[in-house]
Amino acid sequence: MAIDASSRLWMAGVVSVRRDRELAERLLQHVRSCCQFVQGLLVCTDGWSAYPKSIIKAFREKVKKTAGRGRCCLEVWPDLCIATVIKQTKKKHVVEITRKITRGSLEKAQELLLMTVGCKEFNTSLIERFNATMRERLASLTRNCRHAVQRLETLEAGMYLIGCTYNFCWPHHELSNRKHFGYACTPAMAAGLTDHIWSVSELLRFKVAPAPWVEPKRRGRPRKATGPDPTVPKRPRGRPRKHPLPDSTLPKRPRGRPRKAA
Repeated sequence: MAIDASSRLWMAGVVSVRRDRELAERLLQHVRSCCQFVQGLLVCTDGWSAYPKSIIKAFREKVKKTAGRGRCCLEVWPDLCIATVIKQTKKKHVVEITRKITRGSLEKAQELLLMTVGCKEFNTSLIERFNATMRERLASLTRNCRHAVQRLETLEAGMYLIGCTYNFCWPHHELSNRKHFGYACTPAMAAGLTDHIWSVSELLRFKVAPAPWVEPKRRGRPRKATGPDPTVPKRPRGRPRKHPLPDSTLPKRPRGRPRKAA
C-alpha cells in the first residue's frame, strides 16, 4: 500500500495554526489507525524534514524480547518504506524532480508501488491535485482571499465535508477512463472502500459505530476490599440499652404507685 503525505496536511481533517512536528505526528496517528491490517506500507513525502521521524515514530510496535519484568522494545515495521520527492521550480514551472528512498530498500518500495492502482513512480502529484481541488471548492483555503475563517472548527468541518464528497460522491474523470476502470468510478471505489457511488444524503446519514470501550490500566497494587462481608451479620448501630427489653409473655406491671390497703 502506498500513501502520499502532503505538506498541507489535508488528510483526516488535521488542521492547525502552526506547521510543526506536532502537527505531522497527529497526521501520522490518523494514518496509523487506517493501516492496522496492512503488512507493507510505502509513504511518499515532500522535502519537509519533520516527516521521516514522525513516520518512524508512528509505525512502531512494542516487542518483548526477554522474559520476565522489563520494558518492551519499540521496533519499526520491517516493511515500512519512505520515499522523498523534491521538486525544484523556476518561474512557477517544475524544472527538476529528485526522488530518493529515505527508509527501506528500493526493491521493496517498487514492489509496494506496483500494488497501488494508478501509480507507476514515486510521486506526490495526486495529493497536490487534491490540494488544488480543496482550494478551489473551499474559499477559506484560497490564497489572499476575503473569506478567511474566524474559527478553526469551521475550517475543519468544511475540509471534512468537501473531502468526503470528493472521495465518495463525485466520479473521478481520470479514474473513469478506459485505461483505468472504464466506468464511473470515485476515489473510494478505486481504493476498495465501497462498491457504488454515494449520494450526499447517504453520506450525511451514515452512522459510524463508536470505538469499543477499553478499560484503562491502573497503576500500583490492586485495592483491598473495604466493604462489609455479606456472610457476617450486621451489628446494631448506636449504644446498647442499659436494661433488657421485657419479655412479651410475662404480664405487664401496673403503672403508677401501688394503692394502700384500706
